[in-house]
Amino acid sequence: MHSPEPDVGLRRVEAARYALLRRLTLAMRHRMVVHLQPIGLITQVIERRLRDTTPDMARIGQDMGKVNDFARSAVHANLDVVSWLAPDAAQVASLDASIEECIALLGSHFSFRGFQLRHEAGDHGHQVSQAAIRALLPAVLFGLSDDAQAPAEIVVRAEREAPAVQVEVVQASGPDGDGALPPYRPLGWDEIGALAVAEGAHIERSENGVRLRFRSA
Repeated sequence: MHSPEPDVGLRRVEAARYALLRRLTLAMRHRMVVHLQPIGLITQVIERRLRDTTPDMARIGQDMGKVNDFARSAVHANLDVVSWLAPDAAQVASLDASIEECIALLGSHFSFRGFQLRHEAGDHGHQVSQAAIRALLPAVLFGLSDDAQAPAEIVVRAEREAPAVQVEVVQASGPDGDGALPPYRPLGWDEIGALAVAEGAHIERSENGVRLRFRSA
């Protein structure tokens, strides 16, 4: 007889992934739009130049080159956003670069809610699963901010703990006030824990923060 327990665990992980992606949507949309805005601005400049009595075709040619550069940059950035939606399980990335990527993606969104993200960068040179850190670090950041009674500074630091890599996310005191409600339902810590298991990582909560332990790739 088929046991429903594996299906229940899989559905919990899938529900957690869906909730995480819903929480990431605003930040992803902002990232995509930011790379498209320069194209609209430079095309407006080109249109004005073309309306001149004697258009400077050399300048217009230079501007068209900028459009091509901005378009390539936008394509690269938007394809990278798609890779968040459909990650390559075999892809690895630098630990510190991956932390910076997550903070760059989420920094503005968190600041609107009254939270400041800070990365205490190191020079570890460690490689970790890109899919794992892209899933778990944002999930933990959302979990901490959802639990916070007031805006705060959230500090991310990493250290080597052979044969794994440990990432510590600590919530420090911040300004007074109430944090804005999340745009989608909170992620439960049981869901975040299920994500950690699915990504082959270990999560440990403490009074002030969370420790994530990844396998070093």
